[in-house]
Amino acid sequence: MANERLNCWEYQRCGREPGGVRSSRGVCPAATSDALDGTHHGSNGGRSCWVVTDTLCGGRISGVHAEKQCECRKCSFMKRVEVEESLDYISEDALLAMYSDGEPDQAEANL
Repeated sequence: MANERLNCWEYQRCGREPGGVRSSRGVCPAATSDALDGTHHGSNGGRSCWVVTDTLCGGRISGVHAEKQCECRKCSFMKRVEVEESLDYISEDALLAMYSDGEPDQAEANL
């Protein structure tokens, strides 16, 4: 299982994916954001969660990218994705553009 590429909900074991053990408290938008499906070899926004609005990190809603980017950059999961993807890592700006294009109501909120 060397270099297994996990989604954020698998890495964090939060249980907030659809059908997860804590999904009755709310499903995290990273697990359902199909605009980012496949990025960094993940499902939905699972390996690009740092650009997804209102993810459930640390038991609280994190807000838009501009509000959460400093905390996300400290996250061990984001750092892991950067290392695993290496030369294929997609920049935050490119991810934001993909997310905004796929989630039109987020286009201005993330700027």
